[in-house]
Amino acid sequence: MGVAGFVPVTDWGLFPEGDRPFVVAGPCSAESRQQVLEAASALRDAGVGVFRAGIWKPRTHPGGFEGVGHDGLAWLADAHRQTGMKICTEVGSADHVRACLDAGVDMLWIGARTTANPFQVQEICDALRGSNLPVLVKNPVSPDLDLWIGAVERLMDAGIGKIGVVLRGFTTLDKTPYRNAPVWEMSTRIRTRLKDVPLFVDPSHMAGAVTYIKELSQRALDLGACGLMIEVHPNPEKALSDARQQLSPSQFAALKASLRVRTNTSSDGEYLRSMEELRSSIDDIDSRLLSLLEERMRVSRSIGALKKEHGISILQTGRWESVMEALRKDAESIGLDKKMVEEIFSVIHDYSVKAQE
Repeated sequence: MGVAGFVPVTDWGLFPEGDRPFVVAGPCSAESRQQVLEAASALRDAGVGVFRAGIWKPRTHPGGFEGVGHDGLAWLADAHRQTGMKICTEVGSADHVRACLDAGVDMLWIGARTTANPFQVQEICDALRGSNLPVLVKNPVSPDLDLWIGAVERLMDAGIGKIGVVLRGFTTLDKTPYRNAPVWEMSTRIRTRLKDVPLFVDPSHMAGAVTYIKELSQRALDLGACGLMIEVHPNPEKALSDARQQLSPSQFAALKASLRVRTNTSSDGEYLRSMEELRSSIDDIDSRLLSLLEERMRVSRSIGALKKEHGISILQTGRWESVMEALRKDAESIGLDKKMVEEIFSVIHDYSVKAQE
């Protein structure tokens, strides 16, 4: 789907012209005026155009550092005046939005916990109605694509044209080395559904530790993300929130210099010919896969009719477990990812069961 009145990210007036990737950087939380100004100065020198800092911090448990609140807006305004950088913060209510509009904040983001609550999102959208502020929408905590898209649609309905989405990872049952599982396929799905909305990636919240930020940042760019939101603190070890995932200014400068952005296409004749051949092969394979799926569903319906005739229950868990175990072994023997095979055949099995009803 396209966005009526959508404004391309290059026309938001926030990022240095020609700079790729677009970067929003700054501390997880604004902690003091000195800390904000020190961070902003270092990031300006590193070529960053948009400075981020949270001033309202939703915490899982009471008693933790929940941000400095409205006082932090003055510090952000000082950072803008002293460095010329655009300023950005998170909002979770209409009151937050009104305060940011009054303070001249240049961009807002809606956090993962807020995105998961349509009532809060609508409240924010109503407060934004009539403004021209860019808004980034982080994915909800759970991998619920429609919930994420719904938040974007509410902004669109409020007349907001400068909208971006931020993949910051998800809470899942899968064990990963990261704080929040990337679930990279969600970036593909949301760009398919919202093809005009720019995708940013937040490797800091995804990683949970500085160790993984470089690999996640490069993977995001390799998959076509247009920008990154990265947490940078003058003294990460003394940070009042999320200390483990915040880079120092020098670490950030090294990261930024190391990142490589791929182009969308090439004019090289050999590349274009090879790509056309490979895509033609993929199209042929997909066509054959569809034919095989149609044949498999026909067999499933026949199995369902036979079970019904003899009073046999549809779901045979023992049979399916043995099939899946054989598929895992076969996948491993030919070098296919077992998790991928499990996911694909689980979906096929679900539809096969429905066909037998």
